[in-house]
Amino acid sequence: MNDDSSPEAALRKRLYWHSRRGMWELDLLLIPFLDQCYGDLEEADQAAFRSLIDEEDQDLFVWLMRREWPEDPARRRIVKMIVDHAETTDNDRYRNL
Repeated sequence: MNDDSSPEAALRKRLYWHSRRGMWELDLLLIPFLDQCYGDLEEADQAAFRSLIDEEDQDLFVWLMRREWPEDPARRRIVKMIVDHAETTDNDRYRNL
């Protein structure tokens, strides 16, 4: 049974809303990654994702568009995971966010 009041469900909802950004390009990368990959990540990578979505849109855009990589190794790792996921997955169902 799916309990929408569980701590995990509440966290997932919070992450979803924090992953919805003011930029369509970021939405198309962050939300599919959250939906399709977050649950299977190791705790350290989940923590890196939670930390990443607290960053400013401008920084996220630069990193996720591969113009620069974050200096922090954990942040760089999660950014590369998100970019790799986007490049290897058909996310057409997210185009109408």
